[in-house]
Amino acid sequence: MGKVIVMTSGKGGVGKTTSSAAFAAGLAMKGQRTVVIDFDVGLRNLDLIMGCERRVVFDFINVINGDARLSQALIKDKRIENLSVLPTSQTRDKDALTRDGVEKVLDELRDQFDYIVCDSPAGIERGALMALYFADEAVIVTNPEVSSVRDSDRILGVLGSRSRRAEQGLEPVKEHLLLTRYDPSRVEKGEMLKLEDVLEILAIPLLGIIPESETVLKASNLGMPVILDPTSKAGQAYTDVVGRYLGETIEHRFMQPERRGLFQRLLWRTA
Repeated sequence: MGKVIVMTSGKGGVGKTTSSAAFAAGLAMKGQRTVVIDFDVGLRNLDLIMGCERRVVFDFINVINGDARLSQALIKDKRIENLSVLPTSQTRDKDALTRDGVEKVLDELRDQFDYIVCDSPAGIERGALMALYFADEAVIVTNPEVSSVRDSDRILGVLGSRSRRAEQGLEPVKEHLLLTRYDPSRVEKGEMLKLEDVLEILAIPLLGIIPESETVLKASNLGMPVILDPTSKAGQAYTDVVGRYLGETIEHRFMQPERRGLFQRLLWRTA
């Protein structure tokens, strides 16, 4: 049976879709049969980042409504074996996500895949709550900012009280912290929260730290998960995250600011 992992946060713009695409791609590259689902009905950005927007014929809502079979809506990635995408609708609203419909689709996916990665909308509206409800594990994506961390703490409360596992008295949803857009130089200046502060507030295990990087935007514009860019520090960090998730012992990187050499400092001062 496949495992359902929800990528979630309380605040928008923290990098959930980027993280969902990279994490799913990384799992598939490790040989795991993986599907990534877009739960953000009405907006739909996952297909853009995965580079398959022109291949969308049927979507998640079509499958829920019985207008298409799951096999018709799933899009197999052309670059990575074992990876598929289930896009959502751009024209429906979030009320189209029914609990029975979502459960039926997820149960069918559990039989076909090792991991089902759910790209959740921000906050606690219907789409987000639906993704959270069925989660076996949750990756809490947050930036080192007070508002982002506070909203993530709210999401942890929802997971602890409103997930199916909580309702049925089962083992709690396993929680992981993914700290994104981390800039050590800004942390040093006091413009961002320190890692230790975030860990103290949220009190969940750290899965990884993704550094702020221009290559994330570049990869998104190219329709490519950033993990496929070996020159990107963000891509390297996501590779570490996937390995760590699968049980590998990998030291956290990109936590210290880069120090300029003498020549670089002279050029910077001249500029």
